[in-house]
This record gives sequence, C-alpha cells and structure tokens, in this order.
Amino acid sequence: MTGQQATLRAMTAADLPAVHALEQRMFPVDAWPEQMFHDELAQTDTRWYLVAEEEGPEGGTVVGYAGLMCVLPIADVQTIAVAPEHEGAGIGTALLTALIEEAARRGADDVLLEVRRDNPRAQALYARFGFEQIHVRPRYYRDGVDALIMRRQLRRPEDAASAPRPPGGTA
Repeated sequence: MTGQQATLRAMTAADLPAVHALEQRMFPVDAWPEQMFHDELAQTDTRWYLVAEEEGPEGGTVVGYAGLMCVLPIADVQTIAVAPEHEGAGIGTALLTALIEEAARRGADDVLLEVRRDNPRAQALYARFGFEQIHVRPRYYRDGVDALIMRRQLRRPEDAASAPRPPGGTA
C-alpha cells in the first residue's frame, strides 16, 4: 500500500478496462469477460457497481471494485475485489459497507453472497459484518472449489412483513 487513501465512486464504462484487468489478475480461473461488466452496468434498475480509486501522479488508479444485484426482497453481492497490494487498508471493508448500505436503502431484507471455501480472508471479512454460512455449493468454481453461501439479514422477518417497499420495488 502506498499510503494513499482510496475513494469510492460509481463504476462507469470508462473504468471497465482497468476493472477487467484487475478481475483477470484476481480471479484467473473464474474471471468475468469484460462484456459481462458492460451488461451489468446497463441494468441500472437492479444493479449497482462501484470502484475504489487511488489518486496518483498519473491520475486515478482502480484498486478495487464491487457490485450488487437487488431484486427484492434479496440483494446479492455479485463481486468484490481489492488488489493484493492494497489489502489490509480498509478498502474491502469500505466496499462491503457501501454494498450493504445500498441494499438497505433499496429495501432488501437479506444480503447474500458466495465465497470460495479456500478464501479465509474474505470469509473473515464477511463474518465481521454479520454474514453467516447458510449453504455450500459443491464444486461451484471452475477449478472444483466449493462456494460457501453466506447471508446477512438486514431486517428480521417480522419487521420485513410490515415494512414499506420503495415504489417499483428496487428504487
């Protein structure tokens, strides 16, 4: 880490080459094609993506990114990644906080995510945020590693039944 503070902002199409390069570096076996990011950004009614950017002499550098799908009553963390050289600087925490806040703002009852069984660092982050493992998807990833499905309840079921929903269900 260079000591610079990363800032979060909405992901744009201009960010996608840098995001895709980081995606390929972080997830070489399971990297999303760049077109998938374009498709996700186009679905503004149910998707929300952001980047963590560090300012430097050459301008901003994408050092992390995250995305959320929200189809009420569930929100799902689609992706979250931080460049290895920036781990431990609070960027993952900031990204996950923003996703959870957006899920709550949109009226989700729960936030779900999948995490590799062999990624204890990510599992620990999610546990700190109150996510609990609810299921296992055997051999979910292309290299045969299981996915742990984790959930964080944003509202208790009895609260959710009487809570008002935003107009259109996803605002």
